[in-house]
Order: sequence, then structure tokens, then C-alpha cells
Amino acid sequence: MTTTAMEMGAVQRRSFQEVYVISIGHALTHWYPATFYLLLPLIGKELGLSYGQIGSILTCQYAAGAIANIPGGVFVDTVGRKGLLMAISLCWIGFPYLVMGLSHAYWMILVCATFVGIGNNLWHPTAIPWLADRFPDRKGLAMSFHGMGANVGDAVAPLVMGLMLQSFNWRSVVVMNVIPGIVVAGIILVYVGRLQMADLRAGLVKFKPAKLGGAERMRMLASLLRNRALVTLSIGAGFRSMTQAALLTFLPVYLARVMGYPSLWIGACLFALQAAGFVAAPIAGYLSDKIGRRQIIMSSMSMTGVVILAMAFAGGTSWFVLLVAILGFFLFAVRAVLQAWLLDATPPGMGGSAIGILFGTQALGAAIGPISAGIVADHYGIMSAFYFLAGTIIIANLMVFVTPAGLVEKSPKPFHSTQ
Repeated sequence: MTTTAMEMGAVQRRSFQEVYVISIGHALTHWYPATFYLLLPLIGKELGLSYGQIGSILTCQYAAGAIANIPGGVFVDTVGRKGLLMAISLCWIGFPYLVMGLSHAYWMILVCATFVGIGNNLWHPTAIPWLADRFPDRKGLAMSFHGMGANVGDAVAPLVMGLMLQSFNWRSVVVMNVIPGIVVAGIILVYVGRLQMADLRAGLVKFKPAKLGGAERMRMLASLLRNRALVTLSIGAGFRSMTQAALLTFLPVYLARVMGYPSLWIGACLFALQAAGFVAAPIAGYLSDKIGRRQIIMSSMSMTGVVILAMAFAGGTSWFVLLVAILGFFLFAVRAVLQAWLLDATPPGMGGSAIGILFGTQALGAAIGPISAGIVADHYGIMSAFYFLAGTIIIANLMVFVTPAGLVEKSPKPFHSTQ
């Protein structure tokens, strides 16, 4: 008991610096897709793509993620080399964008987007359970700071790309964009390795992942899929991601083609969307630790639907741009809270698999969203896509409503490690 108390005290004394460093890496995993959203109108114009074809590029990326996420989560739980896996993820995401910048064929753009979707899967099942294990009593807050990293990458990247596109063509920008990912990957690899050695010296790591066979891994995965809280939260998150992915795909297209904004102003609008989410994330994370996950998620999703409907009515006016920033506050506030709630309901030692299921479902929703909204826009006009998105966020909210309020019973843990 004394040893356990000492270990818990060490966990509670851990500096939030760990969260900040990992959040920087998370920012880079979102930096690359965020730059691509700004480049999509330019790529579509150069290659003569329809709305449906533009949407299909993002669909390939998210479909690959949907297929690879669950095996990726199981792989992370099995390997356990968190620092190495996070570094590989950063490098893997950046390289396909480099190839994309050198390509002139639509099919090659689709192939590169597919590889981005696969590489991105390594980050979340690795980083999110790792942070949750290290900060069990401040899980919502830790997840929110990690989510803020995503908002920073999503917000700053379009602004920087908008400025760079004033001096360089989009292909040159993509090539230069690979350098930050390589640098941060090296920093994280060294930093996490030092943390692991420090924990070993302090006696905080006493168990290593058990060598489990394929049948045992499948049994554990099947038990997760019978977890009602995990299933309903994952489906709700999938519809929320459908909304987000389609919005980020066609908001720049709408601003460019309908409102006639240049790349710099489009980047500024996307910055406002993400900056509002950056402000909202720690507020939502802190409140979810205090008053509960469900209340925060349902109120934020409800407001998201209301704002999207208001955007549809305000299309073509200056109010549309103002509503974009308001939308970001509510749309991105719940991302980290969903992850924290899911891990609350996950047995120990299975966090990577659970996050793999969550992000697999989100990737499936994100794959369906852009191409569905693109087809709707091709037939009924681009503004109709925003009505479609209001419907998807309502469905997401309904799934959260039917999620069990309490934590599920924990199954016997096959292993435990703070790493």
C-alpha cells in the first residue's frame, strides 16, 4: 500500500510539460492535413476537378484511416514503443504530401491521400492513452491540451500557407512543408525515451506488455466491441467527424468560388475557426472533469447544429464569416472530451485498441462526409451541403444522448504499464 501511494504521488506530481511536448507533436499531425484543405481549391482548379472529385480525395484519406485504425490500435498496445511510434507517425504523414506536390495525376493524389490516412493512425492510439495513464485524475484537462495542439496546427497552418502562397506556388510550399515534421519527430523520440528511463529509475514501471497470441488479442477486441458506451460514443464521434471533414473540405471551396476570397483571406477564416476551438478546448476539458462529460458534449453539439443552420441562411454575407468563428468554438470543444469519456469506459491496458476503434469510426465518418456533401453540392448547390451537415451533427448528438452515464465495469487487465 505504501508503494502504491508513493507511485500515485509521483504520478500526481508529474509536470504538465509532458502534455505540452506531446501536444506539439499532435499539432504537426494536424498541420499537414490543414495545409491541404487550403490547397484543395488550387489543386481542383489545376486538375479541373468537380466537387465530387475534390471530396473523393479526402474520402480516400479517411477511408484508409477507417480500415487501418483498429489494427493500428492493437499494434500499439502490442508494441508499446510509444516514442518511436509517435516519431514514425509524424514522418509518415509528411512524406506523402511531398510526393503529392510532385504529382500531376489525379490518381496519384488519391494514392498519397490514402497513405496519409494510414500513417496518421499511429499517433492517436499511441499518444492519447499514454497521456491518460500519466494523468489519470486530470484526464479531461490533459486531453483538452492535446486537442489544443490539434487546433494550433489546424489554425496556424492555413494562415502560414496563405502567406506562403503569396510568394510560392502550391507545389513548392508542399515540399518546404516536410521539414517541421522531421524536426519534431526527432525531438519527441528523444524526449519520450528520457521520460521512460526516468520512470524506470523511479520504479514507476513494474510491468511490461504481456506476450499475447492473436486469439487472445481478438477476444480482448471483441470485448471492447460489446462495450455499449464505447460503441455509442464511437458512432456519435463518427457523425461528428463527418460534419467536421465535410465542413473543412467545402468551406474553403465556398469562400473561394462563391465569395471570391483570395488564399490569404481563406487562410484567415480557417484560422478563426480553429482559434475559437483552441479557446474552447481547455474550458470544455476542465468542466468535463468537474461536472461530467455528457453535459459538455451535448450542449456543444447542439450549438454546432444551430450555428451551421445559421451559416446556411447567412450565406454570401459578412455574417457568414463571423459565424465561422462561432462554429469553431463549439465544434472543436468536444473532441478531447469524447476521448476522455471513452477512456473512462475502457479497461486498463486496452487504451490503444479503444482509441483505434474510436478513430476508426471517426475516419469512416470523415470518409463518407466529404464525398456525400460533394454529391449533394453537385446536385443542389454548394449551400445545400451546409444543411446536410446540420443533420449529421444532430445524429451525433442523439448517439451521445443514449450513451450510458456511468463507467462500465472493468475487465481483468492483461498487463499494466504507465508507458
